[in-house]
Amino acid sequence: MKNSLFKCLPFAVAALFTGSAVQAQQTTAAKSSSSQFRTWSVGANVGVLSPISPLGGKNDFSNWKSDLGYGIYVKKQFTNYFSLRLDGVGGKLKGDNAEPYDSGVANTSANRAFETKLTYSGSLNAVVNMFNIDMFRKEDALQLFGSVGAGLAGYKPSVNRGSGMTEYAPGKTISELIIPVGLGAKFKVSDGVNIDLGWTINFVDGDNLDGTYMGTSNDKYNYAYAGLEFALGQGKQLAFHNPVAATYDEAVQAKQTAAAMKAELDAQKSDNARLRAELADAFKDTDGDGVADKLDKCPGTPANTVVDGSGCPLKVPAPVEKVVITEADRKVVADAIKNLEFDFNKATIRAKSYPTLNRVAALLIEKNFSLKLAGHTDNKGSDSYNLKLSKDRAESVKAYLVSQGANASRVEATGYGESQPIASNGTESGRQKNRRVEFTLF
Repeated sequence: MKNSLFKCLPFAVAALFTGSAVQAQQTTAAKSSSSQFRTWSVGANVGVLSPISPLGGKNDFSNWKSDLGYGIYVKKQFTNYFSLRLDGVGGKLKGDNAEPYDSGVANTSANRAFETKLTYSGSLNAVVNMFNIDMFRKEDALQLFGSVGAGLAGYKPSVNRGSGMTEYAPGKTISELIIPVGLGAKFKVSDGVNIDLGWTINFVDGDNLDGTYMGTSNDKYNYAYAGLEFALGQGKQLAFHNPVAATYDEAVQAKQTAAAMKAELDAQKSDNARLRAELADAFKDTDGDGVADKLDKCPGTPANTVVDGSGCPLKVPAPVEKVVITEADRKVVADAIKNLEFDFNKATIRAKSYPTLNRVAALLIEKNFSLKLAGHTDNKGSDSYNLKLSKDRAESVKAYLVSQGANASRVEATGYGESQPIASNGTESGRQKNRRVEFTLF
């Protein structure tokens, strides 16, 4: 009979990996939600163990009995719909042949009764939440689920053949593969506590659970239970969160936001149209020069005329003649520099310098040149005194040239003191060269 049970094994293994497919179909928001919800939980339950299954197959004993069972589990919720649960179940299974089968046929087996201690039972189960009861609620208080898995059960059966109970396999615990298939419901009491109701049919890969080998079918046993589940961590439980309702709410909110934005945009368009109508006259430009009629001080400007901000034609400045400085011009300036002398330690120009300065003034008037005067001193005296003296001498030359008719706006006078020597201040001849006013035509 083992072959029939192993045919069910591919289904169980496939169910264990259902979580990967379910998880891949979640949205990005659902994937990241596990960090916002409680996903780990532990549970404990008590219930009724019975050696029977309503899914077919003839029992080795005609009269089955119920006995106390107990279980614990640890569960990890991966998505709103899928979790893996590690279950452990213990207890006793009992039955006898004191009554005939439901069909009225008596069980004539030599074994009168059995009692099996379920020493251990561990299984890994894939649990799928079937649906949230109300799809338009973000979180429900009731959740239905189905489960399927695979595991191992260890048990010690004893059989009564008329002289009391004797062990089926003395001193030995029999271990067999089991495939549990179950249904259940959870009722959320709070964010951390659920009432857990469930019913599991365990298919055993063997016909010795009741200490009797009939060879007709593998054994099965039921476990119906009630218990409490405790969700660990902070926040709400991921299993009770309804992403469909959350998505619906987001869609409704987005629709409302879009409608409000459209209404605001329509109102803005209406205001813009009204403003354009009100300002039509303000933007009217009859002569097409780019200046509105209300601001145009020169209406009727011919087409393609370049105008200023007031709508009047721009005045084109006369072309500036290029300044050409000849060698003769430079000689006039050089002679003035060479012959320029001042009274000792003063800014007073000596009379012998006037003739060459007069020629410079005439040159500035004739050719409309500009002139820069730069005064310099040697290092005798303080820096501040030399700076003032150099400035005064340059200004003195400027004043003389202006007195001879030169345009004052075209003559610039600056003093540099002793900061720009052209010779060494260690000798008298060097200091003489440093005491100078430079003329630059431009």
